[in-house]
Amino acid sequence: MRNYDTKRQHDKGKLHAMERIEALLDEGSFREVGTGITNIDTQLGLKGGTLPYDGVITGYGTIDGRRVCIYSQDFTVAGGTLGHNHGQKIASIINMAVEYRCPLIGINDSGGARIQEGVASLASYGDIFFANTAASGCVPQISIIAGPCAGGAVYSPGITDFIFMVNDIGNMFVTGPKVIKQVTNETVSTEDLGGAKVHGTVSGVSHFTCPTEQDCYARVRRLLSYIPHSAGEKPDTPPAYIDQEALNVNFLVPKDPNKAYDVKVVIDAVFDEGSFLEIQEDFAKNIVIGFAKLSGMTVGIIANQPTCKAGVLDCDSSDKAARFIRFCDCYDIPIVTLADVPGFFPGSDQERKGIIRHGAKLLYAYSEATTRKLTVIMRKAYGGAYIAMCSRHLRADYVYAWPTAQMAVMGGDGAIDILYGKQMKTMSDEEKAAFIAEKREEYNTLYMNADIGLANGYVDDILKPSETRKRLFEDLVMLSGKTNTCASYKKHGNIPL
Repeated sequence: MRNYDTKRQHDKGKLHAMERIEALLDEGSFREVGTGITNIDTQLGLKGGTLPYDGVITGYGTIDGRRVCIYSQDFTVAGGTLGHNHGQKIASIINMAVEYRCPLIGINDSGGARIQEGVASLASYGDIFFANTAASGCVPQISIIAGPCAGGAVYSPGITDFIFMVNDIGNMFVTGPKVIKQVTNETVSTEDLGGAKVHGTVSGVSHFTCPTEQDCYARVRRLLSYIPHSAGEKPDTPPAYIDQEALNVNFLVPKDPNKAYDVKVVIDAVFDEGSFLEIQEDFAKNIVIGFAKLSGMTVGIIANQPTCKAGVLDCDSSDKAARFIRFCDCYDIPIVTLADVPGFFPGSDQERKGIIRHGAKLLYAYSEATTRKLTVIMRKAYGGAYIAMCSRHLRADYVYAWPTAQMAVMGGDGAIDILYGKQMKTMSDEEKAAFIAEKREEYNTLYMNADIGLANGYVDDILKPSETRKRLFEDLVMLSGKTNTCASYKKHGNIPL
C-alpha cells in the first residue's frame, strides 16, 4: 500500500486522488492498472522514474455492483501535470472502458501540460482527445472537475457526455488569468473566469454544479443509476404499470396561454414522483432537460419552462436540448417532449448570435434521433417552434395534445394585427377592441384548437392531462422493440454545429 501525501490536498480543502476513487466506487472494488508506469527523462532537469505512477491513478472498480473504468489525477505529484506517460495511461483506460463496455469516469485536478516534456506532453493530449471521441456513443463518459483544468486539458472533458464541477475548488479555462492580463490587460479572477458558477450558469460547459466533493460523487452514482452503461445494452423487461396518486395534473397548467407555471411540477406529477434528475439546471432555464422514471423505466425529458422567457426557444436552449437528444439517442433512451412554446426568441441579438444555426441543431437532433419519441403539447406550440419541439413532422412516434392545446403559425393577437392591421387603423378604440375580440375568437376556433391537428393527423389523440402518464407508459412498452429500418449509403449527416 502506497503512502499518499493527503495532507497537502486536505490543506486546500480537497481530497487526495486515491480518496476520491474510494469515495466514488463501491468499497474495496478498485483495482489499479499501470501501477509501475512513471515519467520519462527530459532535457530540462526532470529525471525519469522520479514521479510515482506519473501523477495519475488509473484502474477499474464498481458502482452499485456495476463495473466502471476510472482515472484520478494526483495534484501532489508534480501538480498533476500531464506528461507523455501520464497521458498514455489516461488514453489507455478510456480504450479499456470501450473494450469492457462500461462507463469512463475522469477526475481532473491538474496544472496542465508538463512543460519539461514539451511536445511529448501535447502528443498525449491528442491521443486522449482521439480516445474520447472514439468512445463517444459507445460508453458514457463523465468528467469531474475537482481542481484546476486549464489549457488543452479542458477539451477532454469538453468531449465527454457530462461534466461535474465542485464549487470553490474546480475551474476550467483555455487561457488563465495571468496570460489574459498580459495579452489583453484584463484583470479577472480564476473563479470569475472559469469557476463552477460561470460554467453552470453562463457558458453551459458543465452539467452539474456541486457544493462539495462528497455531494458530487453521490450525484455521479445517481446519474449512473439512470443510464445504460454501454450502447446496445438491452433494457430490462418493462415493469408493470404503477399508478400514482399525486398532484392533480388536470389543474397544473393554466388555460390562459400568457400565464406562467413551473413545468417541473408537471413533470413530478406525470412521472414517478421525486425521480426527476435535472441536467444543466441553471443554464438556459427556458428549457428543462433531465432523466426521470416512468413506472421504473428511464426516460429523457425535454420541456419548455414558462417561468423563464415564457419557455421560448433561443440559441442556448436549442444547444442544450440538442446535445441531450443526441446523448439519449446514442443509448436508445426514450425521449418525452413536453411542449408549451410561443416560438423562437425574436430580436437582433439572437439573430446575430446565430439563432438560425442554433435552432437548426435542435431540428436536426430530433430528426436524426431514432429512439422512441413521444410528444405532449400541453398548451401552445407556435410557428417554427411547434415543429422544433419534436412534432409529427420530425418523426415523433406519437404526438398528444391536452384539450387546451393551441397550434398555429402565431398567437391570435399577432395574427390579427398582421391580417387586419390596415382595416383597424380607421376604427375608434372602442370599435377596435370589439373587432379584435371577435376576430380572436374566430381565429382560435378556425386555426388554433387541437381538433385541427387531430383531423390532419398531426396529433394522435387529445388526452386529459390525468390520462397522460398511463398512455406514455403503454406507448413506451409497445415501442420497446422499435428498430431503425432506414437504409442509408451516406457516411453521416452534417449537423449545423
